[in-house]
Amino acid sequence: MTSDTPLAPCSILLLAGGRGQRMGGQDKGLLEWHGEPLIAHLHRKTRLLSDDLIISCNRNLEKYAPYADQLVHDDEGDFPGPLAGIRAGLKAARHTHLLVLPCDVPRIDAALLQNMRETAAQHPDKPLMLRHGEHWEPLLCMIPVVLSGAFETAWNEGERSPGRLMRTLGAMALQCPDNDPRLANLNTPELLSTHHTVSD
Repeated sequence: MTSDTPLAPCSILLLAGGRGQRMGGQDKGLLEWHGEPLIAHLHRKTRLLSDDLIISCNRNLEKYAPYADQLVHDDEGDFPGPLAGIRAGLKAARHTHLLVLPCDVPRIDAALLQNMRETAAQHPDKPLMLRHGEHWEPLLCMIPVVLSGAFETAWNEGERSPGRLMRTLGAMALQCPDNDPRLANLNTPELLSTHHTVSD
């Protein structure tokens, strides 16, 4: 598939609903990096890709609302984990596929997002996850919304690992270089302060 092939619209889910344990309990998506909240960087990089931009958040809804078309939250209390946010995003999505990104990857770039969409379009019935080396990145993925029922069934059976669930569903891998800086999770204060280069 070439880059000029029209891609079907997708919904986009930005995950910002975690407990922020590595940040001392702070709301990670609202922490500043290069003078802006992390969520603002992700918003800028995804806004033009979708008319259905969803943010999963469990607090500070009024601060996240300007960055989203829809806000969703976990249907269980006490921060049950990212699979809960993904389930909520699948239920809310208005398009056939849901592109999922965590709020702490501000260095992701347009080329990788395009590659994710193009690769997913070649396998429209399978989840897609990024992988570097042998390491899967289950929170950087694309999921066919038709699999929402399978996600609900797995959740009700006790599954809490997005990666394990998607591999069970035959996930495709989009291989990235080892230590790809675009995948850097800025999920500790130290990482936020040491990653100085903005990658657009």
